[in-house]
Amino acid sequence: MTELMTNKPIAVLGGGNTAFAVAARLTLHGHRIVLAEVPEFAAALDPIRATSAIHLRGVAGEGKAALYRVTTDLGEALAEAELVLIIVPAYAHRPFALACLPHLRAHHTVVLMPGTLGSLEWAQLLHQAGVEGVTLAEVDTAPYVCRKTAPDTATIWGVVKGLGLGVLPATQTARVQALLEPIFPGVQTYADVMACGLSAMNPVVHPAGVLMNAGRIEYSQGEFHFYEEGVSPSVARVIMQVDEERRRIGAALGYELLPVHEAFHRAGFGPAGDLWATINGSWMLTRLKAPGSLESRWLTEDIPYGLAAWSRVGAQYGVQTPTLQALVELGSVVMGFDAWKAGRGLEELGLAGLDRKALTQLLEKGKR
Repeated sequence: MTELMTNKPIAVLGGGNTAFAVAARLTLHGHRIVLAEVPEFAAALDPIRATSAIHLRGVAGEGKAALYRVTTDLGEALAEAELVLIIVPAYAHRPFALACLPHLRAHHTVVLMPGTLGSLEWAQLLHQAGVEGVTLAEVDTAPYVCRKTAPDTATIWGVVKGLGLGVLPATQTARVQALLEPIFPGVQTYADVMACGLSAMNPVVHPAGVLMNAGRIEYSQGEFHFYEEGVSPSVARVIMQVDEERRRIGAALGYELLPVHEAFHRAGFGPAGDLWATINGSWMLTRLKAPGSLESRWLTEDIPYGLAAWSRVGAQYGVQTPTLQALVELGSVVMGFDAWKAGRGLEELGLAGLDRKALTQLLEKGKR
């Protein structure tokens, strides 16, 4: 166990399903965890504020996890910590970055879980604010399949094997992998944060699956098993076309990205096979119900911050993405807002006008 892990608290920022699960599991494994939310969402911490404890259930261990600290003061959360885990939806990455900016120092390592290119947005904001030396990183998926099953309880149905990691600058990859390995065993690395961000699994599966099951979701209020019942062979074909366009973007930038069904299998979600076979053979995925409404982050996050951002990156480097564009357009109608405007554009990512050489330098050295 590293000296940082032994002596320093770990800051977990967020108050949702995965933040609670991570905070509880790491606490039960002997780490001092500071769980923090921004004041605007303080209510997420209300169920545990009196006790500072989360009850953990499921396959990753069970017990009452007494956290080191629970706070809505991000300065307090970051004061002792060197490792900062940002576990919030992609649309909260920017607000959290702005809230953290006054408190970030060169010794901090910030990991977005998952990132979906969010580390590039953070890098742009830090650059604009003149904050230097912070190491940024992101992972390709959440570390657990989990939900809050009571206001103070998190249940974990599955633990991801081989969590994928990208680091900015890429020269810090080995150090950050060593930092995360004790708490997320089996961490695998990507060449850089672009490869990692293009490997996020949720945007590949969720938008097509939700939009093609929109009527059923509205009628049943999500009372069916999304992966087991909703990802039928025809839905799987659309998902695989999304995946093909995502992988073409990666190829244009020099990456050989895994197909989504292989990524699911490698992460331990299900058996080897095509997408339909992998999902339907997955005990953990087939436990998950569909969203209760179409006002779900499976659309509001995964379309603007996943598909739309990927499509824009593809366009800048000469890759056409007609299926991604179609889902963004259709999703915008369903959601009632323009997903192109709501998500991360090339300016927000700090990529506007960068040719391949400049992009490589940014990813490798963290400098423009």
